[in-house]
Amino acid sequence: MAYEATVTWKEGIHFEGASGGQVVHMDGIPEAGGQGLGASPMRLLLMALGGCTGMDVISILKKMRQDVTGLEIVVSGERASDHPKVYTSLDVLYRVKGRQLQRDMVEKAVNLSEEKYCSVGAMLKKAAPLHTHIEIIEEKA
Repeated sequence: MAYEATVTWKEGIHFEGASGGQVVHMDGIPEAGGQGLGASPMRLLLMALGGCTGMDVISILKKMRQDVTGLEIVVSGERASDHPKVYTSLDVLYRVKGRQLQRDMVEKAVNLSEEKYCSVGAMLKKAAPLHTHIEIIEEKA
């Protein structure tokens, strides 16, 4: 299956990306000539990783009949100091909220996403090590 995206220059270093009927704005920080009209492409990579694995984890936990009430994924990356300033290390923190969540099930869902399903993570792991952390937050019934 092939996908296509079109990226169009708007002004300065502000670009608009479109794919599958969806639009995203990209821009740089003021120090780089941007106006802050969108996320930088490197920050979009972090968001793409979080979204990809998050969709997997929620889907898997629901199939496991876990009572998930919230999921927040914090993705951070260390970048090289020299150009092209690639990510040299990635950290993914899963904050899973729910009632009577079983840690082993949450860990299994995260592992399945990382090892089998999340295509963004699979690609990024080829460029930089990916470290995972899980926090489970118990909610009152």
